[in-house]
Amino acid sequence: MADRSIAIVDDHPMLMEGIAAFLKRRGGFALAATGNAADDIVSITCTHQPDDMIVDLGMAGDVFKAIAEASRISPKTKIIVFTASASTDDAIGALDAGAKGYVLKGGPGDDLIQALQCAQRNDVYVSPSFATKLICALKDKALERQKPACNRLSVREEQIVRLLLCGMMNSEIARELSLSNKTVKSHMTTLMAKLNAHNRLEALIAAQKLVAAASIPASSRYRL
Repeated sequence: MADRSIAIVDDHPMLMEGIAAFLKRRGGFALAATGNAADDIVSITCTHQPDDMIVDLGMAGDVFKAIAEASRISPKTKIIVFTASASTDDAIGALDAGAKGYVLKGGPGDDLIQALQCAQRNDVYVSPSFATKLICALKDKALERQKPACNRLSVREEQIVRLLLCGMMNSEIARELSLSNKTVKSHMTTLMAKLNAHNRLEALIAAQKLVAAASIPASSRYRL
């Protein structure tokens, strides 16, 4: 069986040489290209379309965007992030972008080999020492998305929802709450984002739905 072509993109030359030497000793991989910046992830993918690519996060440029673009250009290229970052946000961002593995530097070399083997099976691999932390973070994000919007509203936003349901315009809400029009407009912008509303009508409809989920009294008088 032919060796799998692999590229390494990392801005630390000695580390990159160490990875290449490690993979050569293990066998089964042929180094196709190397790079040291996010842009190289895309250019190498366009030119070589390697079977596998090992990339670092701490390089110049937008690595997450480059991973997403490379995954789009060459779906067959399995990208493994090999990084010192133990940030769950970084891991989620990389995996969402299309990476097939997230391996922490400093761990055993077998972690990297297992990540490459999992990627070949189209599975996702995360360093065992980091997996529990990542799973907990993903659960927290899932629970946050499931919360009703009313559970995420501030006290001031709930006040604005009540007045919005009474049919008040921004200027009337400002007078009622002794706020400036600019402050009310800012609160409305945040409120619309939380309600996933693109305009005042959608915000009003979403606010009406909140009535069934929270103790927010509504009036029968609505006005846009």
